[in-house]
Amino acid sequence: MKRALPWSDQVDVISSDESSSSSSSSSSYSSLDVEVQVNDGTKNVAVDQPPKELSSDGLLIRKAEIYQEYMKQLPIPTQRGSVIPFTTWMGLGRSIKQLYGQPLHYLTNILLKQWDHSRVGSEDEHRPLDIIVHPCKAEATVWLVEELHRQTSSHHHMAKLWQSDPMHHAFIDSIFPQL
Repeated sequence: MKRALPWSDQVDVISSDESSSSSSSSSSYSSLDVEVQVNDGTKNVAVDQPPKELSSDGLLIRKAEIYQEYMKQLPIPTQRGSVIPFTTWMGLGRSIKQLYGQPLHYLTNILLKQWDHSRVGSEDEHRPLDIIVHPCKAEATVWLVEELHRQTSSHHHMAKLWQSDPMHHAFIDSIFPQL
């Protein structure tokens, strides 16, 4: 297989942000004219771009909608792996993700964090949580909440939460199971 351009040739890319007026209005992408200069010759190339009219709010809503649709497709495990020892709710969540190879919903992660924060200042704050709540009950509780979040959460509500929290991505798991 031959390369289109030798590695030694210098390539300069000059772009123009103007859309061509001859493009059809039904197209969802605008065309970007790019001029590529290779040594002596010049070539004009049209590159498709996503539409610019989507605002940052609209983009966030779309991301939340895609995320929610993806999470709805993940099945809740019916067989429990084993009893999981844990000291915090977030620790239980991490163990569940590792054991089952599934992400937890953004709202479930936020709830586990809130449950851990609600223990601060209590007399049992430093006791391991698996001594207070049986591990099987705690895991079943997390999966019940997870099922509710996956099946009933509004992507508009999540987008609003994400907009108010610039660090929201820290609570979106990057573990993707193989379906």
